Amino acid sequence: MVDRFWSGTSRWILVGLVFLGLYVPVVVYQVATGDRPLWSRVLLITGLVVYSAGWLAMPYLVWVDKDVRTRLIGSLALTALGLAVVFGLGLGSAGLMVYVMSATAMILPFVHAVVIDGSVLALLVVSSYLFGEIGSDFDQFGTLLSVSFGMMFMGRMLRANAELRKARDEIAALAVAEERHRLGRDLHDILGHSLTTITVKAGLARRVLESSGDVRRAREEIREVEDLARQALGDVRATVSGYRQVSLSAEVVGARAVLRAAGVEPDLPHAVDNVRPELQEVFGYVVREGVTNVLRHARATRCEVRLGDTWLEMRDDGRGAGDAPAGGGLSGLAERLGQVGGKLAAGPLPDGGYLLRAEVS
Repeated sequence: MVDRFWSGTSRWILVGLVFLGLYVPVVVYQVATGDRPLWSRVLLITGLVVYSAGWLAMPYLVWVDKDVRTRLIGSLALTALGLAVVFGLGLGSAGLMVYVMSATAMILPFVHAVVIDGSVLALLVVSSYLFGEIGSDFDQFGTLLSVSFGMMFMGRMLRANAELRKARDEIAALAVAEERHRLGRDLHDILGHSLTTITVKAGLARRVLESSGDVRRAREEIREVEDLARQALGDVRATVSGYRQVSLSAEVVGARAVLRAAGVEPDLPHAVDNVRPELQEVFGYVVREGVTNVLRHARATRCEVRLGDTWLEMRDDGRGAGDAPAGGGLSGLAERLGQVGGKLAAGPLPDGGYLLRAEVS
């Protein structure tokens, strides 16, 4: 905004000095060398200088986000000063009003600009008619009218461009926020499950060494921990780049292995072909998050998953599932399902255990 302000101001002042230099100095010279009383000449020259400076200051009302009221007051004040100078000099100098009328047409909304500039033009025409100068001033009035309309449409174009820039900046900010949200949600889903699985496997290896000293089996569990860590690292990289996809069949296979390692009896389907293809990815996230919650919170001994073409249910017999804190995992699942027109239901069962159901209508 500051850069646009100074860039627009410099162009305005440069062009303004050129136009003012073609007319105002001539008028000032004529006033200074005229036969008016000294006080009248000083007053008119002062008015011309203030009027010119006020017009050069118009960029402050154009390129800075001022409200309509502020711009309206500034335009009215400069218009009143311009009219006072014109009537002081004589209606033959009505061309001086082109500066404030063009600026008013550009910086104000269409209706305000038409009312102000139209009133000024009507006042000048009526005054010229009453003083018998309408014939000699007709060309000036045509110039005022054409320039005002031209600047009016230029002002609308400038405001439209400013609104487009603002909308573009807002869209960019929303896109960044949405990408951050997506990344945080995906990392939660991926790392939460992967780290929970690694924890279960590492704990199993420790228990094997402590209970039986079976180094061979413990080595196998540690090797799986290493593989899981590498897979998690690859998943994180793929998520950051936006190319990672979840497979429902792979999640079911992985869930069966990690539940068994944690001492939870898995009752999972052996095929997922009955699920609609476009829903398999989002249902894969449901299985991943559901298994993670079972391992973290449920203290369950059994977990079952049932699938339909547009629904998925996970049940466990855990005693502490209902005590799990509400976090971002279920919220993330609800968002994912919402994107495909689905909904999520989760809560403790009357006879104990926990139910997680995802359904797409």
